Amino acid sequence: MEWGSLFTLSLSLVTILNIILAAVVVFIERRDIGSTWAWLMVLFFIPVVGFLFYIFFGRQLKQRNFYNLTAEERMYLQSAIDEQMMNVDYQGGLTAKYADLLKMNLLSSNAIISSDNEIEIFNDGREKFNSLFEDIRNATQEINVQYYIIQPDELGTRLRDELTLKAKEGVQVRVLYDEIGSKRISRSFFKELIEYGGTVEVFFPSLFRLINFRINNRNHRKLCIIDGEIAYIGGFNVGDEYLGLDKKMGYWRDTHFRIKGGAVDQIQGRFFLDWNKAANRSEKHPEQLPFRTERHTGESVVQIISSGPNSQTEHLKNMYLKLIASAKKSIYIQTPYFVPDASFMDACKIALLSGVDVRIMIPNKPDHMFVYSATLAHAGELLPYGVKILQYEKGFMHAKTIVVDQEIASVGTANIDTRSFRLNFEVNALVCDEVIASQLHDLFLEDSTECSELTLERYEVRPKLAKFKEAVARLLSPIL
Repeated sequence: MEWGSLFTLSLSLVTILNIILAAVVVFIERRDIGSTWAWLMVLFFIPVVGFLFYIFFGRQLKQRNFYNLTAEERMYLQSAIDEQMMNVDYQGGLTAKYADLLKMNLLSSNAIISSDNEIEIFNDGREKFNSLFEDIRNATQEINVQYYIIQPDELGTRLRDELTLKAKEGVQVRVLYDEIGSKRISRSFFKELIEYGGTVEVFFPSLFRLINFRINNRNHRKLCIIDGEIAYIGGFNVGDEYLGLDKKMGYWRDTHFRIKGGAVDQIQGRFFLDWNKAANRSEKHPEQLPFRTERHTGESVVQIISSGPNSQTEHLKNMYLKLIASAKKSIYIQTPYFVPDASFMDACKIALLSGVDVRIMIPNKPDHMFVYSATLAHAGELLPYGVKILQYEKGFMHAKTIVVDQEIASVGTANIDTRSFRLNFEVNALVCDEVIASQLHDLFLEDSTECSELTLERYEVRPKLAKFKEAVARLLSPIL
């Protein structure tokens, strides 16, 4: 066969393949319109590479009973939700004020409400890990650890060694990490821990450590539960950079909760759902689907909201939208990436036009340049509406925090971007408590002293190259 004919045949096959994939994307997968058009552009403008990108980054997960819950477990959970739906309006205070939000989370994300929680806030890595290691050393029954990133550096080694010592004492230790986020480690890193009875699992592992067809759907959650009584949830991963030891990134500003109370049961349940999925077994546990009577003296009302590519509904995005819509005075947001969809942008614009004080804090030291360009593009779109964009200068801003009216707040793992809303497995703690919300509000103001403001005047005179980067990044933002 002549080279010309071979080329023509190859081109025809690629075209047919692209048409088939386009039909799958448009008619079968029923994606969001924005991501549908973005994938169509990738498939048709870079045919062969676009096909490979789709295979590794574009395929969707099954959404029906992803965690393989039994009918009995689903019935048990539904009964708890039904009971709370009937009572949430009558609890008074902020719970009644935000009853619509709490009900939405109950119905969409099975987010059981607990109102007996004690919460401690950490915004510094050293303080967070010192507290975590102290709680680990005091554990007597079990320790469940889940992180997107565990680095084989000094901090990661210290965590492993602390867990190994507890395993030697007979404490049940479970470690779950994400294959892509923790690409620098393997099970051999935990060899001694496993020898002493600890168990280690990997979420969506790669084939021969080389090929991963779920590279686009990562478990971004960061949880640690000790003895079923104490839980950590927030943005800190495990690595020296989270202690501010990376010279390139500098000081690492993040937010994490330490919780005691009924919310610990919900966090524990979330861990075991992911654990059983990764382990490909059903390890039963008392707190896997809990609904127990309150037994702590705290007063913070908490919901644990989860979302992921297995969900038909974008639970965390909807929670953010409902929070923004409820604001009367102020909305303070901290996020490393600000690449929201049109609905989120519209919600912010409506709040601004309603006279709400909206402030968004982003890093001025990006870790992903392309995503940073998309962040600036979206931030710039809100500037004419009166938003205050603050760029953190002290180091890297990694906190995922939103505080509304100094009354209600969310802290967790979800960034404000399509990846967190649709592609990754995420979890946030929604806290309905004026004390905690005011503390987070004050931390925001404290961080503001380390920021420069991106004004409309500064934004409009940015270089032409920056404008071009933003235009391209914004176009592809639905699939970033």
